[in-house]
Amino acid sequence: MGSSLPETGASRVEAVPPVQSDDTAHAERTTHAEPNEHATRDIRLFWCANAADSLGSQASGVVLPLLLLGLGYSPAVVGLVAGVSTATGLVLGPLVAVPADRGARKRVMFWSAVVSALAMGSVAVALAVVEGRPPLLHLLAAVLVERTATACYEAAARGTVALISTPGNLPRVVAGLEAGDRGALVAGPALGGMLYQASRALPFVLDAVSYVVTAVCVRAMRSDLRADRTDRADGADRADGADRPDGVDPADRADRADRAAPADGADPAARPAPPARRSVRGTWSALAAEATAGFRLVRSTPLLRLVLVWTTTVNGVLAALYYDAVFTLQESGHGGTPMGLVLALSGAAGLAGSLAAPRLVRGLSPVRAVVAVSWLMVPLAAALATAGGPWTYGALFGGFCLIMPLATVILQARAIQGTPPELQARAGSVLATAAGGAAAMAPALSGLLTAHAGAAVPALACAGVLVLLALHTTFGATRVLTTGVPERGRGA
Repeated sequence: MGSSLPETGASRVEAVPPVQSDDTAHAERTTHAEPNEHATRDIRLFWCANAADSLGSQASGVVLPLLLLGLGYSPAVVGLVAGVSTATGLVLGPLVAVPADRGARKRVMFWSAVVSALAMGSVAVALAVVEGRPPLLHLLAAVLVERTATACYEAAARGTVALISTPGNLPRVVAGLEAGDRGALVAGPALGGMLYQASRALPFVLDAVSYVVTAVCVRAMRSDLRADRTDRADGADRADGADRPDGVDPADRADRADRAAPADGADPAARPAPPARRSVRGTWSALAAEATAGFRLVRSTPLLRLVLVWTTTVNGVLAALYYDAVFTLQESGHGGTPMGLVLALSGAAGLAGSLAAPRLVRGLSPVRAVVAVSWLMVPLAAALATAGGPWTYGALFGGFCLIMPLATVILQARAIQGTPPELQARAGSVLATAAGGAAAMAPALSGLLTAHAGAAVPALACAGVLVLLALHTTFGATRVLTTGVPERGRGA
């Protein structure tokens, strides 16, 4: 169940292939150039699964607060439900990415969609049967179950693009996913509102059906969706190999030393087994290494750090500006319809930008494109400080959503290229968690600034933050995007 807030598309994105040596290029052709013979069909199915999921989530997400308020619950309860569900997804994302990277990607995606369909279906049944007043505990449980399942699905889906697409086709695949999200942002809230007027249960019926469609599309995909690995080396070892001189876990090294040098010259076969405590410690160490492998990879890879900083900053800024617009329009006496107009204009502009991004990527320098988008966002944010009506807000937010897909397509596609297949889900979860955390905290900061300093201050503060981001991107993008993806980032 998603939010109707405009997004940057931080979970997707590409550019020209990086500079490669002959060996690296051969390795990439072996692992990426021919993912499988069903790639074209699977890409379309993945687009359909993503679009259906986004449409249902937007339709139900926009009416959930209205439902809770209509049932007599306070705004504090509404905020609690939204906050808990968001926090659940942020916390679980990096953890549930481990089984997806370890070969269970398709199973995780399918069963997550099924569980989400059952959770939303239970809400629809309760609204239709229990006199339209299901208990709060039921609603909260259903939202948490759905949010948990969605976190599992999103974590597994992040590694799918690299497995079904060739490097040269990444811009088109990522832009197609972005277009599905933007289209859902335009149609979902309006459709959810109309269905809600007819019956409170209908938006949740639509959400449940959308998850069924997602599950069917995932099941129909013929790709194995498991990362090919030439050895059994853990992705965690690759992620932090630079931190270990010989690439061996210290606990494993101690165990090997003990086995290699038994005390008093005793026969190694007669050596007693190591204490159980050491095995447990080694197990927990391995689990921790698995769970944090994505974080260590992002920390050690300049390209992924650039993507992290850019997407996190832009997500936070956009969320802060959106809520600043909500506060300003409310104080000026506008109702909910103007914000619907702002969202519709933003979604339409974002859809246009996503559809145009693949063609623009082929004709523009990736460095110039990312830097240009970063600087163009600065005057848009500053202009929001003087905006007063919904049409002005809609035009300015539309400007954001029109230009951002170009940069996000470039950055995310390069991130996909620069991440080993067996670490795609975990690295993607780290990026998504950081961006989602910034978007979750930004409304509170925007509210504080508005209450204590005035409605124009959040927009000016965001413009200042974007200036810093543009300066960082100007130097960082030039250095990172022109030198190509590091060989270790490819898992070579």
